[in-house]
Amino acid sequence: MSIFTKIAEGEIPSYKCAENDEFYAFLDINPLVKGHTLVIPRREVDYIFDMEDDELARFEVFAKKVAIAIKSAFPCVKVGQAVLGLEVPHAHIHLVPMQSEKDMNFANPKIGLSSEEMQAIADRIYQEFLKIK
Repeated sequence: MSIFTKIAEGEIPSYKCAENDEFYAFLDINPLVKGHTLVIPRREVDYIFDMEDDELARFEVFAKKVAIAIKSAFPCVKVGQAVLGLEVPHAHIHLVPMQSEKDMNFANPKIGLSSEEMQAIADRIYQEFLKIK
């Protein structure tokens, strides 16, 4: 069982930003910028392109709603999307609020945020997500 499966099942705490029956979104604990969020399927699948077409489509639509919530909570030029997937064997999408393309450089130093800041960020995104139909 991957660490992301344990997070989605509530076995490991996370800063929840959005969820439904199939997917879960939470803050990256080593964010590039404020609002850097991970989106995962609840079902454990290692590689995003191993997902069935209809599931992958629903995954992207869910990620789109999370991106809209992030942009509302943290005004930015765009929310970037990256699929890397080598560090954890569980499909996931990185959503990163961008002021410039430099914000999507994963070699950049990660920002340090307190647990209180992380919770406040997650709460802002979650509240915006609840407004989306």
